[in-house]
Amino acid sequence: MSPSPPVLGLAFGVALGFAGAFGGVVAFFVVLCLGLLGLLVGWVAEGGFDLKASRDAYRAGTHRPRARG
Repeated sequence: MSPSPPVLGLAFGVALGFAGAFGGVVAFFVVLCLGLLGLLVGWVAEGGFDLKASRDAYRAGTHRPRARG
């Protein structure tokens, strides 16, 4: 049985709090970035985030012709 999203959010918030309180601002941002990276890896592993579809959508959005006016 996996923990619910609010429980995971609470655990991540506590980890950020401890990092900020005892490690300072740099530790806070290191924990934040690694947590977000872990979230992305978890989504990809679970199949809830499609890297190819995201890349294709990004490329389609960045190669639009610019309006001149």
